[in-house]
Amino acid sequence: MRVLVTGGAGFIGSHTCDRLVSLGHEVTVLDVLAAPVHRGKPEHLTPGVEFYEGDVRNRDLMRNLLRRADAVYHFAAYQDYLPDFAKFTDVNVTSTAMLYEIVVAEKLDLARIVVASSQAAMGEGLYRCPEHGEQTPDMRPESALIQANWDLGCVVCGGPIEMLPTPERIANPQNAYGMSKHGGEVVAVNLGRRYGIPTVALRYSIVQGPRQSVFNAYSGACRIFNLHYLLGSAPTLYEDGRAIRDYVNIHDVVDANVLVLTDDRAAGRVFNVGGGTGYTTQEFAEIVRRQYGSALPGRISGEYRFGDTRHITSDIDALKQLGWSPTRTPADSVAEYASWLRGMPGLDAILAEADATMRALGVVRRAEA
Repeated sequence: MRVLVTGGAGFIGSHTCDRLVSLGHEVTVLDVLAAPVHRGKPEHLTPGVEFYEGDVRNRDLMRNLLRRADAVYHFAAYQDYLPDFAKFTDVNVTSTAMLYEIVVAEKLDLARIVVASSQAAMGEGLYRCPEHGEQTPDMRPESALIQANWDLGCVVCGGPIEMLPTPERIANPQNAYGMSKHGGEVVAVNLGRRYGIPTVALRYSIVQGPRQSVFNAYSGACRIFNLHYLLGSAPTLYEDGRAIRDYVNIHDVVDANVLVLTDDRAAGRVFNVGGGTGYTTQEFAEIVRRQYGSALPGRISGEYRFGDTRHITSDIDALKQLGWSPTRTPADSVAEYASWLRGMPGLDAILAEADATMRALGVVRRAEA
């Protein structure tokens, strides 16, 4: 099969290209190689792919590449949670809409389009109040965060609520990145249904493993904590260190990506791709600390990142019903990432640069309580 992979020089894209080539597919990669994710052409670009450097918003380039494709993985995206609101929409939604516009206009017969979405599309996720039942809370207000009131309460009574694994039917994005990823998946799935283009959207949880860029300002607990311990310092744990996330290994993600390429049961649907188990930030930091044998626990500073969700874990039952299941642990991901980082030059200044960027943009803030 001739497969076009946008963003194929990136973290998820390059690992997926590796697998596709190993399976005998003819792979073309389109990647803009933009900072901060990239600083030049990466060494890990998959051998054997046909590579084009360019923007997914370039209509003529996309048209020419799509004419030669049987299937598409659309991974190209603008990421991090920084306040670049228009750019998120332009890159993550407009490029997706244009992809379908070209397919329809050219009457292209594609076997599959797989679109990368995100757990961020679900916002704070699904909760249950013992008295008032299931609910999907909105973003925590600044007035609560500045007083170090981290936990969500029932939207009716304000009482304690229980976090539940969040299924695909929930979509309540609370930041610009999540809004753009949800917008992209809505465009893809609905246009796919309308025009008979077999489409799958995959909502990735926090994906971890080698090749995750060390340069992003905001995203990547694995990246941030590994860099701290590698350089001999303790990472900052925002809020109280008890925020819960689920982490999924890159090789499990690639398993899911390859499965939905040919499984017709997946077409027209959105799937969560997660690790199946929730960890607090503190628990995850301990996994990284043990990897390096450090005596320094994560540091709770009283700071928070405005726009963070409190807790979120993905319900992965739908994808499990297709035969997929995560088999690697966060410890596996951390060990492989640590090995990949070893010997990489120029790491010393990265953490300070990222921290300065987030503070300058007002992303990192301090509670008064």
